[in-house]
Amino acid sequence: MGTEGLPVLESPRKVAPKDARELSKVFFDRLAVMEEGTHEYQYARNTLIEMNMSLVRYAAGRFRAARGDEMEDIVQVGTIGLIKAIDRFDLSREVEFTSFAIPYIVGEIKRFFRDTSWAVHVPRRLQEARVELAKATEELSSRLGRAPSVAELATLMDLSEDEVIEARIASNGYNSASLDAAVGSDGEDDGEALADFIGVEDPALELFEDFHTLAPLLVELDDRSRRILHLRFVEELTQTQIGNELGISQMHVSRLLSRNLERLRKGMLAQA
Repeated sequence: MGTEGLPVLESPRKVAPKDARELSKVFFDRLAVMEEGTHEYQYARNTLIEMNMSLVRYAAGRFRAARGDEMEDIVQVGTIGLIKAIDRFDLSREVEFTSFAIPYIVGEIKRFFRDTSWAVHVPRRLQEARVELAKATEELSSRLGRAPSVAELATLMDLSEDEVIEARIASNGYNSASLDAAVGSDGEDDGEALADFIGVEDPALELFEDFHTLAPLLVELDDRSRRILHLRFVEELTQTQIGNELGISQMHVSRLLSRNLERLRKGMLAQA
């Protein structure tokens, strides 16, 4: 045992997810009674972060297709969400930390995508030049059977070579690929394009995201509010039946339901 009776883990990131869930409960239990800012507190907090990095990698992996070469940045942003979840988690709420943390992690990643469509600030004229450069490159590549030179691009685009180079540099601030691009490493056109490999959206995925967004919001409700929601939407009781079980009027049940549903709705919209 190490600091404050906690186990010493040489490589917290190598702890299996199943073991991490159980160990996290131990660390959260001790963290709740430690004085913030102490060495013991920092050890427990940092170990929780390292042990639960698998949650960040899982969430980040869902965005790999969008910006695959920025995975390191996405993981770093997701880690911020993980840290927020650790700092706000309350073990007494009796909710799994995994369910609590995922919405925070995904929320941070989504904000990153929303705020960084371009990885760096690029003047509008260069953003427009990037589009023209892509078109010219595709046209000349098809015509010449090879990658065009800067001089050839400059002639076609009616720009100076320096302007073509500048546009190329600007294009590094944004990543895109045509859905009509042929797939295959041999360069032969077999009639298959990238778009052919894009699957349909699974409705269950949206339900999964909604559930994990809702979980921490439910934790913030009082016990009676959560009980009413459970009776109404899980056990599917009527408002009158709920009132009879809790000893309150049907109108009171209706008001409580409306108030809490509105609170949950606003909370989910705020994280969208």
